[in-house]
Amino acid sequence: MATLGTESQPHCCPLSAAPGLGLLASSNLPLNRGLERALEEAANCGVINLSARKLKEFPRSALSHDLTDTVQADLSKNRLTEIPVEVCHFVSLETISLYHNCIKAIPDSIINLQMLTYLNLSRNQLSSLPACLCGLPLKVLIASNNKLGSLPEEIGQLKQLMELDVSCNEITALPQQIGQLKSLRELNIRRNYLKVLPEELAELPLVKLDLSCNKVVVIPICYRKMTQLQTLQLENNPLQSPPAQICTKGKVHIFKYLSIQA
Repeated sequence: MATLGTESQPHCCPLSAAPGLGLLASSNLPLNRGLERALEEAANCGVINLSARKLKEFPRSALSHDLTDTVQADLSKNRLTEIPVEVCHFVSLETISLYHNCIKAIPDSIINLQMLTYLNLSRNQLSSLPACLCGLPLKVLIASNNKLGSLPEEIGQLKQLMELDVSCNEITALPQQIGQLKSLRELNIRRNYLKVLPEELAELPLVKLDLSCNKVVVIPICYRKMTQLQTLQLENNPLQSPPAQICTKGKVHIFKYLSIQA
């Protein structure tokens, strides 16, 4: 799933446009002007696009705008080290992209966002996901390219979750509670450190499952019950059951093998 929004076009101002103000002033003015314009637009249309603006914190000038009914926010490609507390007060927020920042922690106040269905935290520095995140009505959660070592046991509370992407992390095991995600259609756990797969995954209505680039040796026999599965990716695992030569032939042969073993 694509990340929200697009990169904002840079606002350029030649030095000659602001004679006597010097390099610093002339380079700051367009940036501030662009920020103000974006905040004004956000107040009017409910969509904040502050992507790629080198922000280390939420703009303080935002306090002079009424952003309480914001429904979409794109803060991707900035230098944020945490999710701005201000954003956690936008109770109407439905989608937010924080892709490609330096975020290390998620505040408990994110629980205020009880309308949030899409959250992109990809390419940050998260070592864990807090339990409070699982109290949101998320349908899409993207947390790839972080430093996650595990998923919270509370993840089973995300009853509406349809897509979960935690690829390119350091996850060594999945909690059994992942089997409670009864709406989950797509699960991407590519490039982690999984050795054992939970049998509970077989209970999910998965359509796409990416387990490639892990340390998986055995595919549980019960996975043959995944009747809705259309895409199964297993490459780059030290598989013994089914043997690698069967896995390379695709889902039909994998399921045939599992059925025979059963």
